[in-house]
Amino acid sequence: MRRNFYLERKFFQKQMDKFTKRFFVGPADSFFIFGPRGTGKSTWLQKTFPDAYLVDLLDDSTFRNHLAHPDRIKQIVQANPGTRRYIIDEVQKTPALLDSIHSLIEENKTHQFILTGSSARKLRRGGVNLLGGRALLTHFHPFMAAELGADFSLDAALKNGLIPLVVSANEPEKTLAAYIALYLKEEVKEEGLVRDIGTFARFLEIISFFHGSILNLSNIARECQVSRKIVENYLSVIEDLLIAYRLPVFTKRARRAMTAQPKFYLFDAGVYYHLRPRGPLDSPDEIGGMALEGLVLQHLKAWCDYSEGQADCYFWRSRGGAEVDFVLYGEGFFQAIEVKNAKQVHSSTLRSLKTFLSDYPEANGILLYRGPEKLMIDGVPCWPVDEFLLQLKPNHWP
Repeated sequence: MRRNFYLERKFFQKQMDKFTKRFFVGPADSFFIFGPRGTGKSTWLQKTFPDAYLVDLLDDSTFRNHLAHPDRIKQIVQANPGTRRYIIDEVQKTPALLDSIHSLIEENKTHQFILTGSSARKLRRGGVNLLGGRALLTHFHPFMAAELGADFSLDAALKNGLIPLVVSANEPEKTLAAYIALYLKEEVKEEGLVRDIGTFARFLEIISFFHGSILNLSNIARECQVSRKIVENYLSVIEDLLIAYRLPVFTKRARRAMTAQPKFYLFDAGVYYHLRPRGPLDSPDEIGGMALEGLVLQHLKAWCDYSEGQADCYFWRSRGGAEVDFVLYGEGFFQAIEVKNAKQVHSSTLRSLKTFLSDYPEANGILLYRGPEKLMIDGVPCWPVDEFLLQLKPNHWP
């Protein structure tokens, strides 16, 4: 029987403990948890707060009732005077609820509302308030390798990703395929986010070719046989669903001409691997390299969110062609990371990283590769990528 990793979001528990100590004024402070479906938000909340009143908007009858009567939550609170904590699961399905919850928070400071969401689209597009800034916003991510410990497999993570729902499944590949279909069926089609679900499915395949690359929206539009405007809308849909993001260029104190366009990534290596069409002309090294790069990035983004510092993630590319995959920059922290899907590295492999370090001597650099040994080449540490990921923990840099 597979171990139930789905319940074991240890790093997120530590993150919430940190928030409680640093940001919550009192135990009744409310907060949002945003994250893609399947990352364990609902399961973690029900395990952590078993006495909370749950409003599950994925339940059809509950959803219909609250959609028709946004003030129903007030009636529930009035009918349960002994309950102070309420979980509103997938709040984006009925954004008007936020106005009623905001009113309840103003009226009674002892009530705590914990709201989860897997999409920010309806909340932002509808112009609804996010509780007037009275709730903390935090995020759930796929597993970090260190959460799984000895059960982490780099090869499995590259193929099936680290979404808790998938990792905990008896048949991860089938579960991941169903997970991808879920976004097409529930989050996109049923929510009416796009008109042509077939074209959107085609868009997902096409955009997987740009994972780890700068987007060319005109090319994507041509392949999908739709307008650039529709592609821009589709891109905003998957970003709002939290299954993709754009990584900005690091340009602070740039000493040379820099590219201006961000790079695109899907949020999980397994999602990329399963969306990416493959054929005889596709190089396994290319697909594996992009999956590896994305796997490292999803760890870095989780590390940034779960750690106490305020570091942000970027990439660096000069117009002359020098590129460093990732740059973490924040108060007291400046790190450049290069990722290579190779078992051997040499001095020439470090050319771009050393160019960056010459421009920014304040930064530290590290190269991650698929080999078995830690090396020091030209003063730059080179680590096996799996060892690095296993040692990467919130508030701890390997």
